[in-house]
Amino acid sequence: MSADDGRWSVRFPDLFSDQYADYADARLRFTTAAVPEDLVSRLHLVAVTQAAEVIVCRSEAGWRFLPGGTREPGESLDDLARRELMEEAGARLISPPRYFAAHMADSQRPAPYRPHQPHPRAYWAYAVAQAQVISAPVNPPDGEQVIEVRTMAPGPAADYIAEHDPMLADVLRLADAMGLIRPAA
Repeated sequence: MSADDGRWSVRFPDLFSDQYADYADARLRFTTAAVPEDLVSRLHLVAVTQAAEVIVCRSEAGWRFLPGGTREPGESLDDLARRELMEEAGARLISPPRYFAAHMADSQRPAPYRPHQPHPRAYWAYAVAQAQVISAPVNPPDGEQVIEVRTMAPGPAADYIAEHDPMLADVLRLADAMGLIRPAA
């Protein structure tokens, strides 16, 4: 855990509380500490445009989220960020991702979600990066089908996401409170 976790947990108590993700059958603990890159199985990006707006997606099923997803075999975290941004938002990275937080996920399942992923402990990382929407989402057949990509100010973006994922909305609010979302110089 990070020395800053105590300070941030006062402002974001729900984010830092012990949680359970039923869809992953995992117990979660949040931290702003650095985590082992080889144990990161998922990544979500606070992708920020040059106008300091956040890129948010809406799926065919109505889910609102930050671009991100599951790591493929042999994929670096930066490559994961590039791939997920293009697949879900039609965006390209302009700056390297800055990793600022993660959920430590302790799986209760007997095997990992995918064979190449760490198990029983994995990390779901969060990063901020400058990005630019350049096309429609790629929408691979095995991924979420994104039907809308928006750029929004951080506060309204968090409120928009919170309807379906309050935890991810708080991750966005934390990035903003940490001063990680700024207009490009």
